[in-house]
Amino acid sequence: MNKQELVSKIADNAKCTKTDASNMLDSLLDIITKQLKKGQEVRLTGFGTFKTAKRKAGTVRNPRTGQPVKVAAKTLPKFTAGKSLKDSVA
Repeated sequence: MNKQELVSKIADNAKCTKTDASNMLDSLLDIITKQLKKGQEVRLTGFGTFKTAKRKAGTVRNPRTGQPVKVAAKTLPKFTAGKSLKDSVA
């Protein structure tokens, strides 16, 4: 499912226009992104938790050449599925 298909499903379920649904989805994603940038987590009970994780700097090997490459430390987004989501998919 791509974003436009998701917007259509939201519009059908919420009985609103696709424009309104698109604005709601964009707003949700923007809020989650801003909270993660601040280092805060977003917990949606029953669905899951969005948070950040720090990755240490290190050295990896380039699989093509075999040469070592230094990788800088990074902060990455992370999603952990909630129990209800896990149970509904299984």
